[in-house]
Amino acid sequence: MNEFKDKKVLVLGLARSGKAAVELLDFLGADITINESKTPDQIGGYDNYITRGMEMVTGGQPAELFERDFDYVIKNPGINYHAPFVLRLKERGIPVLTEIELGYRVAKKQNYIAITGTNGKTTTVSLIYDILKQAGRNVHICGNYGIPYCQVVLEDKLYEEEGHDIVVEMSNFQLIDIIDFHPQISSVLNLTPDHLDYMDSLDDYYASKMRIYKNTDKDDLYIINQDDANLKEYLGRYPLPCGSETFSVSEDADCMLKDGVIYYHDTPVISRKDIKIVGLHNVSNMMAAIMACARAGVDLKLIGDALAAFKGVEHRIEYVREVRGVRYYNDSKGTNTDAAIIALKAFDHPVILLMGGFEKNLDLSDMAAENDRIKALIVYGAARHRFANDMHHPNTYVEERMQDALERAYKIAQPGDVVLLSPSTSSFDEFKNYEQRGDVFKEMVHHLKD
Repeated sequence: MNEFKDKKVLVLGLARSGKAAVELLDFLGADITINESKTPDQIGGYDNYITRGMEMVTGGQPAELFERDFDYVIKNPGINYHAPFVLRLKERGIPVLTEIELGYRVAKKQNYIAITGTNGKTTTVSLIYDILKQAGRNVHICGNYGIPYCQVVLEDKLYEEEGHDIVVEMSNFQLIDIIDFHPQISSVLNLTPDHLDYMDSLDDYYASKMRIYKNTDKDDLYIINQDDANLKEYLGRYPLPCGSETFSVSEDADCMLKDGVIYYHDTPVISRKDIKIVGLHNVSNMMAAIMACARAGVDLKLIGDALAAFKGVEHRIEYVREVRGVRYYNDSKGTNTDAAIIALKAFDHPVILLMGGFEKNLDLSDMAAENDRIKALIVYGAARHRFANDMHHPNTYVEERMQDALERAYKIAQPGDVVLLSPSTSSFDEFKNYEQRGDVFKEMVHHLKD
């Protein structure tokens, strides 16, 4: 049944997910209105949307638009859920859906594995996807990973096929407005402060993550990180409606680290010496992947072989190059302080840290507590002066742009040093996203003279 045919649907925002939602809705025969704050000359394909019979409301959010009668609204996750026009739509009883919720409603019955958490999401879903792919499964990866689910539904005809494995990376923005989305396997990997520029409070941010299992039942599996104190508290506040298993790098658990080997239900899966990606946090990510794939029916030997072959995720503690005996790493995906701390702890000696970018007012006290891991701190971008002040590092350099920070690191680094870009915040002061920031960093590193 096509619940969107001939229905009036308002799509808020034409970013990647919005464009995918428009294409799926158009295929389904919906009557589409697109609202985009950019002007027509800034919107790629503007004339094409008009030619295809879609209404374009651009250059802002006119109040009259939100007094019209729509059957559904599809909201870009980057639009604040407390924006007055969003609240007005909800007040009027109009369903406001995420792009993932739209795809979920359109697709036939699939097998969903949904992963959220402050850090480690992309690595974990990449691991799960790789393992399922190597097991010969019909698997797709989507969500906050960078591929909209609506695109997958349309391109792979999930509106008529069923039984595929769907691995979904979910941000809290995508979880806030879920209604029916129901994963069979899910996990919140960890909870640390982030997105305080968007959420009303830290409590709201943490609570939004726990929505990932709100529609699960006794036949489903939730994977618990036993090492995270915040998770324990919030699982107490929002009890699980489904079954669960635990993992830990330091305690007895269903999946645990013992004598340098990861065990799942007392069966050895992989030794740490066979893991190519650095850091104890990646052991945790691998444990979550092991449990998800084992529940999905994959043999543990195959899982171990796939983990041993995994070389990591782009922009996450990604080795770039060695120059004059100095190793350079790109951790542009480290957009909060906890991610940067994890990156610092991945190395066994102090690093030259490049830190800075968009100011989103994160508390730096936990970061400053790791100063002994930092040989030199180079801050840059819009947040540079506050970062310099709040970090209290005795060997701090303040630069205007990321390029200036890298040039400073190149001058002061000695053979054996590690130069790490782990910005601890967003990229929007200088770049359109963390991917562009990481790509530019790698390009600049490749141009450094030996």
